[in-house]
Amino acid sequence: MPIDIERFEEDPVRELRASGQTNAEEILSFLASSPDRAFTPKEIHEATDVARGSVGVVLSRLEDRGLVRHRGEYWAIADVDDIEKTLNAMATARAATDRLGPEDPDEWGPGIETTTEDE
Repeated sequence: MPIDIERFEEDPVRELRASGQTNAEEILSFLASSPDRAFTPKEIHEATDVARGSVGVVLSRLEDRGLVRHRGEYWAIADVDDIEKTLNAMATARAATDRLGPEDPDEWGPGIETTTEDE
């Protein structure tokens, strides 16, 4: 579904996906729907419409978090219970961001101080 060019131009921070899900959510949801199977990155790309060049990067990040596993060229979902909790948390965070806007300390206004890890 096409979007208005003004939305495209004015909303560079939000990941513009027709479903509203991030690439990680798309891939996790797909793999979780078939916990008894493993897929190649190409198969994941074709099933999810996540850009081919993004699939490998997303899978690596998900593996670093223990959400997916791989052997050779094949990738599968990790512990299904953890995935369900993660997907729910991602959806909640997305809904909060949609409702309240992105977290940007510069937009919090006067009187609210932020610190860095170095302080």
